[in-house]
Amino acid sequence: MFSIFKRDPIKKLTKQHAIKLEQAMHAQRNGDIKSYAMLTAEAEQIANEIKTLEQEKQPA
Repeated sequence: MFSIFKRDPIKKLTKQHAIKLEQAMHAQRNGDIKSYAMLTAEAEQIANEIKTLEQEKQPA
């Protein structure tokens, strides 16, 4: 009934993914390769979560 008020988790995760990638870019530019690798790994985990949610959302 009130599905229009529910937040879209994919949208939230997409925003988090973009933020992590931007942070990783800045770390790489500053020469902090260890932080770059950690942030990139976190962004990849978020991307996998997005992919999982999108697959669940699609009708079979």
